[in-house]
This record gives sequence, structure tokens and C-alpha cells, in this order.
Amino acid sequence: MMIDIHDLTFSYGNTKVADRLTFREDEPVITGLWGRNGSGKTTLMKLISGLEKPGQGRVYVDGIAPYNNPEAMNHVAYMQESHPFSYLWNVEDALRFGAYFNANWDQKLAEELAAVFELPRKKKIHTFSKGMQTMIKITIGLASKAPVTIMDEPSNGLDAHMRKQFYDVLLDTYEEHPRLFLLSTHHIDEIEPLCEKIAVLDHQRVIRHEETEDLKRDGIHLTGSTPAVEILMENSRVLDERKIGKQSNVMIDEMFTAEWERRAKEAGVTIEKAPLQDYLVQLTKKEGKRHEYV
Repeated sequence: MMIDIHDLTFSYGNTKVADRLTFREDEPVITGLWGRNGSGKTTLMKLISGLEKPGQGRVYVDGIAPYNNPEAMNHVAYMQESHPFSYLWNVEDALRFGAYFNANWDQKLAEELAAVFELPRKKKIHTFSKGMQTMIKITIGLASKAPVTIMDEPSNGLDAHMRKQFYDVLLDTYEEHPRLFLLSTHHIDEIEPLCEKIAVLDHQRVIRHEETEDLKRDGIHLTGSTPAVEILMENSRVLDERKIGKQSNVMIDEMFTAEWERRAKEAGVTIEKAPLQDYLVQLTKKEGKRHEYV
């Protein structure tokens, strides 16, 4: 088992940031971590990488408890959104320390990625643009060849061309050397094409963790006359509801299916699949409600 977290509770002082959180990944896979601010994403990544000590519950990575365990460095690489590179480091320094701290380091790959991303080898990292800082983090994360590789906001600051470059090199290295990637983001649309699975965090727990294609089927927009829409959404979980005059637009937590398309057509209601990002935002915005038609 690559990651085994069970019934984990963790707090900073009186602020609980993980609440009976459970998360498991048994095999190499590219998994997206999505959550709103304060959902617990950063805490989860720090606990997996051994930067924080669990309160209650268990955290194991490749069968070992990572906190205060030097052996964990051979199993986990964690590239933080604001990674703590030394103010004095240039790219050469970062790659040298990457090789020192990662037992599976691939120097040839690091050199290739630095060339692909056109990183200036002698320039101080603190002078880099946000996109260039992201590219050096990607380079180190991929070259680490760590069995569990965590990247926080890995497309942050990348233009469309460099994002495509990132997708290509990540998939290439994953195919050549399968491992567990955790890609954390606020904007799932930017990394969703890469992810085989997505884990959704809300209120310090993992509330959904499933195949990307399954999650993408959920979330339906209904638009039409209020009476017709209300009949359709009866007994469904309503995630968002807006009324303009006699018209209603709602998002419900249902799977988009041919049966729903048939029902909507018969009712004279427009039906659309909700974009994944919009669905997740509404899913974690509130608990939703049961709408009873009267």
C-alpha cells in the first residue's frame, strides 16, 4: 500500500485542520487533490511527506510512518507551492541538492527537463518569475523518481505552451517509471486531463475519492419554467438555485444520463452537464438540501 491514512485528526493549536480524515492509494496512479482554501489539502500533503506529526490516527507511506523518519526521504518528494529554496541558490544548486536528498534521483532526466523548460542554470531562483519557479519545482519533482511525488499547484504561472510541456513530460516519466503522483490544485480543469483519480477535500476530510471519469459524470444544470424545474428536481440534492421571474436555473447532485436527458426533454426543460470545477465548488459550498415539491 503506497499511502494509508486512517481516522486522522490534526490541529494547529485550537484549530482543527484534519478531522477523522481517511485516504488510501494502493498503487501507482496520478491523483488530483482538489479543495477550497482551508479544506485541509496542505495539511494532508505535509503529513504524507513527514513535515507534520499526526495527532490521532495513522499515516503510513510505503509501510513506514514518515514523521521524523529519515527513511521517508527515499519514499516521498514534496514540492510545495512556495518551495523553500535558499535565497542564494541558482538552478545548479537546486539540482545538486535534489540529487543529495533523493535516493532515486535521475540526473539525466533533470538535465533534460532543465533544457526543455529553458531554465537559466546560473540565475538565482529568487529572481525567477512565478512560471519559472514552477518549472524548477517540476524538474526536481520529476527527477526525484520518488515512489510518492507530491506537487502543489504544479501548473501555477505556466502559460499554455509550458503547461502542455509539463503534461507531456509528466506522462512520459510516469509511463517509463510508474509511481504515485499527487497533484494539488484549486483549479481542477488545469490538471484534470492528467488525473486518473481525483480526491475532493472539504471540512478537513476527503469526501470523494474516485476515478476521474466517474466524478466528471456528476452535476446537472436544469433551466426552464419554475414549476417544471421543481418537479424534475424533486428529491434531488440541490447544490445551487437561482430564480429570475418565472424561470429557474438549478444545479443538482445527480449523474448526467440519457434518462435525465429524456425526462428533461419531456418536461420542456434545458439540461446540461455542469463543468467539473463548478460542480466541485457548489458541492463544497454547502451541504445542499432536499427540495420537496408542493
